Amino acid sequence: MKLKGKKFVVVGGAGLIGSHTVDQLINNDVAEVVIYDNFARGTQENLANALKDSRVKIYEAGGDIMQSAFEGADGVFHLAALWLLQCHEYPRTAFDVNVRGTFNIMEACVAKGVKRLVYSSSASVYGDAVCEPMDEQHPFNNQNFYGATKIAGEAMLRAFHHRYGLNFVGLRYMNVYGPRQDYHGAYIAVIMKMLDAIDNAQSPTIMGDGSEAFDFVAVGDCALANVCAMQSDAVDQFYNVGTGKRTSLKQLAEMLLELTGCEKPINYAPRSQATLVRNRVGCPKKASIEIGFNATIDLREGLKRLIEWRATHKAEVSARRKAVGLPE
Repeated sequence: MKLKGKKFVVVGGAGLIGSHTVDQLINNDVAEVVIYDNFARGTQENLANALKDSRVKIYEAGGDIMQSAFEGADGVFHLAALWLLQCHEYPRTAFDVNVRGTFNIMEACVAKGVKRLVYSSSASVYGDAVCEPMDEQHPFNNQNFYGATKIAGEAMLRAFHHRYGLNFVGLRYMNVYGPRQDYHGAYIAVIMKMLDAIDNAQSPTIMGDGSEAFDFVAVGDCALANVCAMQSDAVDQFYNVGTGKRTSLKQLAEMLLELTGCEKPINYAPRSQATLVRNRVGCPKKASIEIGFNATIDLREGLKRLIEWRATHKAEVSARRKAVGLPE
């Protein structure tokens, strides 16, 4: 789909990936961007710059899923979801938000004739890596409820495509990080907590021995992937969004220490018993070939941008700590 002159709705548009997707959209000649969010996790601060653009507005009736929000929309980005640890603690709520909510969006897209839907899935569908890098044919080895809701969303989308002709594409993000991130993500919160410790002249802490390794992808690249997916001709397909590069938690901590000039040693603590994966690195080849997405921000540059954002948004960072019960 060409973006010029089109109207887009970004469900979850005030969140981490959503707000960056809005920013990416308004760099193009779009007609209108509607942000559809209940602000349970997203914030007005994330949209401060975007809302200066007259093409951007927040849906006036709030963030509950309603077909009227999609009236006249050419494309929809679905980024709203309950995060991993909340799904672990409150599976029924996770079902209502992640599964029922996704069904409502699909139903509204069909009813309102939306031309294309980009769905935010997750690398959580894969669980722990059986082989690396994981391509899109990797088995669903997931063991947590968050991943289960994303698998359900993918299956429902495929069914709606074959039953109603819903034009969709899904993206499986790896470990997303970057400016505007909060402390809710089970994996990205690790980076924020390490930086909190460094800011307080303390040692950053790793749960485990530091050998666990992931594919850290900058949020700006995730936004770029969303727009690439909307513009592409791919239909009824799912794509990894990552760098394909493996970074252990020990390497991550060492890079943060170097970038901040901190000379404290790394502190190691017993690993959490939460249902989290230990290794996850995605193969980026299919996304590169079929939707034209290639990550542009390497980890060092991405972490520098996050550190700079924290330094200039101290009040926001403090509020985000408070939101999850951490000291301000």
